[in-house]
Amino acid sequence: MTPTETPTGSSLDVQEETLATVEQAATEHSHEGHDHDGHEHHHPAPTLNPELTRSIEVEASAEDVTKAFQQITKRYTKLARIPGFRAGKVPPSLIKSRFAKEVRQEVLESLVSDRFRKALQEQKVQPVSQPQISELMLAEGAPLKFKATFEVLPEINIDGYDAVKVERPDATLEEGEFEAELSNVLDHHATVEPVEEDRAITDGDWAEIGFKGQVQDLAQVVGEDSLESKSPDDSQAQPITGEDVLIEIGGKNTLQAFNDALRGAKVGQELSFEATYPAEFRDDRLAGKTVSYDVTVKAIKKKTYPGRDEEFAKQLGPYSDWADFETKLRERVTSRKKEALESQARDKMLDELIEKFQFPVPETFVQQQIDARLERGLRALAQQGMSPDAMRQLDFDRLREAQRDQAVNEVKVSLVLDRVAEREHIEVTDEDLERELLMLSIQSREPIETLRKRLAEDGSLDRIREQMRREKTGSTLFERLAS
Repeated sequence: MTPTETPTGSSLDVQEETLATVEQAATEHSHEGHDHDGHEHHHPAPTLNPELTRSIEVEASAEDVTKAFQQITKRYTKLARIPGFRAGKVPPSLIKSRFAKEVRQEVLESLVSDRFRKALQEQKVQPVSQPQISELMLAEGAPLKFKATFEVLPEINIDGYDAVKVERPDATLEEGEFEAELSNVLDHHATVEPVEEDRAITDGDWAEIGFKGQVQDLAQVVGEDSLESKSPDDSQAQPITGEDVLIEIGGKNTLQAFNDALRGAKVGQELSFEATYPAEFRDDRLAGKTVSYDVTVKAIKKKTYPGRDEEFAKQLGPYSDWADFETKLRERVTSRKKEALESQARDKMLDELIEKFQFPVPETFVQQQIDARLERGLRALAQQGMSPDAMRQLDFDRLREAQRDQAVNEVKVSLVLDRVAEREHIEVTDEDLERELLMLSIQSREPIETLRKRLAEDGSLDRIREQMRREKTGSTLFERLAS
């Protein structure tokens, strides 16, 4: 479990964002079932965690409300253009009736955020969610009153966080792992050419085949008391076909039945045989099944690998010779293995931390994290070719629920790491952030100044710095605790 982009933010950042949205929340509420003389009707609001829900009552005096109405009405009087009246001479009463909605909205905007800020300061609370406005009363000559309900951050006591023990993994690269990686490189650059001579297939050859297979029906299976008939399902009824398929004879991924049947065969030969697939086979349609195959050998091919020499090394990159390439490859594979194993160990450490410290999490953060996880998942599905119409058919309620436990844990990790960062005085420098932006600029092929401006405007710059701080905290903690 890695540190996430959960937008917990600093208390100051969250409060500023909340103040920026409270006006909108109040305005939207005032338009739902509004009665210009009194209370609003309740309407559905996002669920909040009861353990972290706080409410404050906000009020502005009747004098302040009247003054705000007068100032805004006066400004409308100067600016309004109404047929039959000279500019600046429209009667206030006409302004109030013609522009009642607009005037009321501006009065709200002028009073709500300032009074809300003062109430937060007086009661020493810091919201982390957009406030839900209720019991709103606004009328000229009467006090402005409303109730704001929101979530706050939990109190987290992280005493003992540095007592968690984690085992540092052994990242020694086995020779077999290196040889497998080297084989992948060679295989990627190998060429497959037809064998021209008239001969039989031998181990190491690649047979190009066409085939048709039928999953065998188990006519009878043993029941609790006797033999029972069993009908083939749809997957068994559908034949398995393939054309121009290459199979490596004697290859580690080739089913033994294909090796036995094709070894010694010649081009043009037709074969019939059965193949039984292991229960753990990667294709669920075939796992544990027996398939009857009719196969035609179309060609024999041989894979030719490049020579392990200086010329090939220089084709692969800036290497002086083959030994230099092997050295650099070994370093890369070792580093990759080390990073993967240490990432798993850090995840285990973070799991133990959130298990050690029990605390409630803001539902707002959980839902935001679920949104982020679903968005990543949908992007992946789109890249795999799923159409928008198919995506719309997905059961999003079920998908959201399936993401919930992991999202809760990710939020907990972020909150714990934020507290540890405060305790350890861990910060991300401007130089650190600049290097990250440079990498993002290169990856996205967007000029760095354009990228920086865009991220600053949409608030992503602070989230990137926050995410970097969590990752730095997790790495620092791992280095200290791992043994």
